[in-house]
Amino acid sequence: MNQLSCLEICAGAGGQSLGLENAGFRHVACVEIDPDACATLRLNRPEWNVIEKDVHHYSAHEWRGRIDLLAGGVPCPPFSIAGKQLGADDERDLFPQALRLVEETLPDAVMLENVKGLSSAKFSGYREQVIKRLADLGYETEWQVINASEHGVPQLRPRFILVGLRPEIHEHFEWPQPEGTPPTVGEALLSQMASNGWRGARKWARRANAIAPTLVGGSRKHGGPDLGPTRAREAWAKLGVDGRGLADDAPLKDWPDGVMPRLTVPMAAVIQGFPTSWHFSGRKTASYRQVGNAFPPPVAEAVGKRIKEAIEEARRKSGLETLQLGLVG
Repeated sequence: MNQLSCLEICAGAGGQSLGLENAGFRHVACVEIDPDACATLRLNRPEWNVIEKDVHHYSAHEWRGRIDLLAGGVPCPPFSIAGKQLGADDERDLFPQALRLVEETLPDAVMLENVKGLSSAKFSGYREQVIKRLADLGYETEWQVINASEHGVPQLRPRFILVGLRPEIHEHFEWPQPEGTPPTVGEALLSQMASNGWRGARKWARRANAIAPTLVGGSRKHGGPDLGPTRAREAWAKLGVDGRGLADDAPLKDWPDGVMPRLTVPMAAVIQGFPTSWHFSGRKTASYRQVGNAFPPPVAEAVGKRIKEAIEEARRKSGLETLQLGLVG
């Protein structure tokens, strides 16, 4: 597979990074402020250029005209800024920094991911500011809300994804189509739940016969190692999972009948679409926070593949046109 180059900001624990790698992108740099997430990236991809830095203080001028894609799971602007100007005195709003880096690097494509809320009418003015700025920089933009469950992830997890492309590339871009029915929680986690010989694992898996509610990772200041607020924990209970905390290991052979097991961090990662080969650095709370805040890799891969295909088709067409002009000349 021919690889294209990617600069990623707000990389987190690598959900988008892994997906884009699988789609055929080579990272020139991954920028992330959280030390635990940076340790996770280095643990899994020691060859990557992981830059542990606040994106406010990161300059990408060295990559101007040298990267194909700038991507990022940019932290969502607080709902309190809806209706305000882009980046209006709020350090938490990193869209202005993403746009600054687009201007610095001028890549062929831009991919920014966020929570579903950014698609709401409340944020229409804010979205238009982002789209106008990208248009001023020469990009045609599209956005969609994509459910992770449409791409094999066993939870709904709707995400807002904005794609900006040079006009000659945009004409070849199509959004990925849903890929069928995702596995249930029971199907996805049976092998891990049974890994210590739990006799009731198959019975539990039959009960966990639906996709999961959206995982919630929480912030560094708030949110412990649990599966979310009351409504989320109630949804997990219907699947036979105790969502009030996380376990250190899978249930043992003689796990009491009728007692709901808790997920481990590796189990939560599977629910988020990570392969079991991807490991997380840090203590349980820090590791789960990375998982819960991640962009599911299969979704990033699906969109990334379509971006790559559009870039390659535009270049192929341009090459053919150049050849034809040479023959005519």
